[in-house]
Amino acid sequence: MSLVVMKFGGTSVEDQAAIERTAAIVAGRVANGKRPVVVVSAMSKVTDQLLACAAAASRGDRTGALAISSRLRSRHKDTAAALLKSPAAIQNHIDHEFDCLDEVLRGLAAILELTPRISDLIVSYGERLSSAMIAQAFQQRGLNGEHVDSRQVILTDSQYQKAVPLSELIELRCNEIVLPLVNDGKVPVMGGFIGSNEAGITTTLGRGGSDFTGALVGGALNAEAIEIWTDVNGIMTTDPRICPDALRVKVVSFEEAAELAYFGAKVLHPATILPAVSKNIPVLVLNSRNPSNEGTRITSLAPPCSSPFKCIAVKRKLSIIDVVASRMLMTHGYLKSIFDIFDKHQLAVDMVSTSEVSVSLTVDSTDKLPAIAEDLSKVADVKYEGQKALICLVGEDIRGKNGMAAQVFNAVRHINVRMISQGASEINMSFMIEEADADEAVRSLHAAFFQNPDPSIFDVEARKPASTV
Repeated sequence: MSLVVMKFGGTSVEDQAAIERTAAIVAGRVANGKRPVVVVSAMSKVTDQLLACAAAASRGDRTGALAISSRLRSRHKDTAAALLKSPAAIQNHIDHEFDCLDEVLRGLAAILELTPRISDLIVSYGERLSSAMIAQAFQQRGLNGEHVDSRQVILTDSQYQKAVPLSELIELRCNEIVLPLVNDGKVPVMGGFIGSNEAGITTTLGRGGSDFTGALVGGALNAEAIEIWTDVNGIMTTDPRICPDALRVKVVSFEEAAELAYFGAKVLHPATILPAVSKNIPVLVLNSRNPSNEGTRITSLAPPCSSPFKCIAVKRKLSIIDVVASRMLMTHGYLKSIFDIFDKHQLAVDMVSTSEVSVSLTVDSTDKLPAIAEDLSKVADVKYEGQKALICLVGEDIRGKNGMAAQVFNAVRHINVRMISQGASEINMSFMIEEADADEAVRSLHAAFFQNPDPSIFDVEARKPASTV
């Protein structure tokens, strides 16, 4: 039997009905001879509410923080009661965990300082509770579920809120803890997103890190496939909320998927692909609300596509920083001094454009910008503007296709383009515009490039109108 890692997102475990669907999907894999390892997110919106708890407590609002915690306690206990014939044991576990959380919140309300380490501890409760409850639900449904505390397996460094996994130790723990359970016919159920450092202190992999957990476990166990179960039918040509005629993409390469994830596609966490790439493990993006749909398959090499682009992604809430320094013209180390400042503030740059005397950079809009501008002003004149969006078109060998840039910018000729990036990647063409123009730009581009999509790559059947008799 082949091992498969199945990661289910928050909407796939948000309530009794969703967890029932998840259990049925896992049971189907077992019936087909697969050996699943299941990674689950917190129930939908729970992480946001835990962060709200932490914020309230750090402001000294102990009553507000405990009220949010109480509502979360009730939600988990009510879901357990609906899922299980005998929920007393798991409800007692839920009570114990929330008692511990409430003690942390009371302490936080007293010290009025929310450190990254405390934040990681507080938000970890979502995955810890969902995974324990879902393991019980699996057991009751004949799936032999076995809860595994991810903090015993996903070992990381101590960069709280965005910890870096220690791959060799994770592989060792997976083979020591998880694999024996699989070989014993059990279905391990782990919480995504969370881990611990070597001292046993709780860490997290950053928002969206449950996908990353699934890929880390899949890579460590040399899984046949890593399945990412969400609430959409896979990777789409663009956001269907912007373009209702967006198409499902049947297959993309690892490189294309990584570009899409980084530049705003919400289906995948940007780091998800990396452990899969290193072991050449295919990743499937599937819909837990429509499990019969074949979703999107992400492989090392995608088949040739007659359409120039696979997808259009949008990254919003960006700022442009213009750094102008005529006095530093051709000065050795000038660019290094600029990027050292971004490194100091731990802010990633999306796009860079340079001229003889100026450098323009795009970054996520953040409260760090004034401090960054102040540091940059020591070496140059600085100004920055917010409310920008980056449009990213991803496809094969864009650089090698004549006239492609002309077609792209002809499609958006009615929109003011601020910055352009082409050539840094063979599969990505990006440009920066006003955020208010983003939806219109996407619709114009989609209309221009997806009128006659390649049926071997795109689900064109979904676009066809229903026949009438």
